[in-house]
Amino acid sequence: MSGGASPLAGLPATSVPLVDVDRLVAAYYEERPDPAIPAQRVAFGTSGHRGSSFAASFNEAHVLAISQAICEHRAAAGIDGPLFLGIDTHALSKPAMDSALEVLAANGVEVRIAAGGEYTPTPALSHAILGWNRGRTSGLADGIVVTPSHNPPEDGGFKYNPPNGGPADTVVTGAIQQRANALIADGLREVRRVPLARALAAPTTQEHDFLGAYVEELGALVDFEAIRAADLRLAVDPLGGAGVHYWPRIAERWRITLDVVSEQVDPTFAFMSLDWDGRVRMDPSSAPAMQRLLALRERYDVAFACDTDHDRHGIVARSVGLMPANHYLAVMIDYLFRTRDGWRADAAIGKTIVSSAMIDRVGARLGRRVYEVPVGFKWFVDGLCDGSLGFGGEESAGASFLRRDGGAWSTDKDGLAPALLSAEITARGGRDPGECYARFEQELGAVHTDRVDAPATKEQKARLAKLAPAQVGADTLAGSRIVGVLDRAPGNDAPIGGIKVVAEDGWFAARPSGTEDIYKIYGESRRSREHLGEILAEAQRLVDHTIAG
Repeated sequence: MSGGASPLAGLPATSVPLVDVDRLVAAYYEERPDPAIPAQRVAFGTSGHRGSSFAASFNEAHVLAISQAICEHRAAAGIDGPLFLGIDTHALSKPAMDSALEVLAANGVEVRIAAGGEYTPTPALSHAILGWNRGRTSGLADGIVVTPSHNPPEDGGFKYNPPNGGPADTVVTGAIQQRANALIADGLREVRRVPLARALAAPTTQEHDFLGAYVEELGALVDFEAIRAADLRLAVDPLGGAGVHYWPRIAERWRITLDVVSEQVDPTFAFMSLDWDGRVRMDPSSAPAMQRLLALRERYDVAFACDTDHDRHGIVARSVGLMPANHYLAVMIDYLFRTRDGWRADAAIGKTIVSSAMIDRVGARLGRRVYEVPVGFKWFVDGLCDGSLGFGGEESAGASFLRRDGGAWSTDKDGLAPALLSAEITARGGRDPGECYARFEQELGAVHTDRVDAPATKEQKARLAKLAPAQVGADTLAGSRIVGVLDRAPGNDAPIGGIKVVAEDGWFAARPSGTEDIYKIYGESRRSREHLGEILAEAQRLVDHTIAG
């Protein structure tokens, strides 16, 4: 990632003041959001509602209101099976889960929480929903994951997954958001709630072994026999996230040699290195944040990491170090569609509009249709459910793919599965994923890709989201003729919430982040790194002019 890098990037997290967890949790209960202030209202982005208790954007009132709104949505939609409830290791996740449970129990919802207070990765919850609903037409389950994903330690997040197991679509989240904000504006008077002790003791609250169920079925997804036979040296850094106890169980159950770099859980995440902007952020696809694992690169054939809720992956190949997310997406796609004979012959490749054109080249060589959609994993859910998509992946290192027999595994992003697949790829092909991508460049030609992130207010993000093709007045992009300007995705004709400009020798896309107060510019050149720099510079000038108002 280029643009605006802090001089603190890559330094130990202890180089800056760490979050005061006690103050953070106190603010969760004490601060009251003002519904008249847009930044303090419930707002579902690309992956649920996120915010910080310090900013009155993620507080008890938000969680109580969202939980009540979900209960009312379930009743209206006829969803009357269990609701699976999981959390990650952020400091605000446990308080938020407690608040949610008080509301869910008061509404008579049958809730399944992790056995023994275990943390629950997002894919394990999706896997549980799909497992319960398989073969059922009534009594369907859904779920809530309390996580802000890879966001900084002071953030909290709350995601709803309907019976299809994936992120809820905008119709559902829009209704939940609207009702939650109305409940807050009315002083939460219509929120039903019981004390936590009563909620925990309620007969509707039961434990579920997310960890055991997920680990036990992994053989349906990954070829562990090949990994064992290759006797690879493997390592994983859970980054103090929800899968921290999953990795030792995976190694034990499937008899692979896997070093877990650290099993430490610390809500300040003091063990991290600072991300590109000098903040603590558990992003496994960012080199500044991945310094601990990168330092071990030479010791292992392949190593990997996942973010806090384990829905994103990062792959450290011995040949190249940390792989750019787009590179590994292309490698996974090529490998999976060549080796998964149980998948439908017409199963397509799912990619987002900001993902690399290398995926299109790989898809063309495989003879597979590429289904290009806006950013947001929700666009892949239906295809992964019915097998019409074999794979869905995002530029931000989130992906999921089908079981070896073509059935659905997780319809939300799964960081563990791509991580383990990197070992299978290395074992069966004799080359690590970095070497696999280098061969693509030799055979299909190189592309040069990067992304620029920059701060933006909510008002500036809103202006960028409304940028229209007519506002792009240029005929060329970095000396290359413009052949298309898109504000809707070609795969499903859905609005992309920004703009994509396609030229003969490259492209850029600009969109506001759905989870943080930043905007993102993605760019790619077929020519060179220098040409890519020109594309990004021109794109940033256009965006800055647009959001300036």
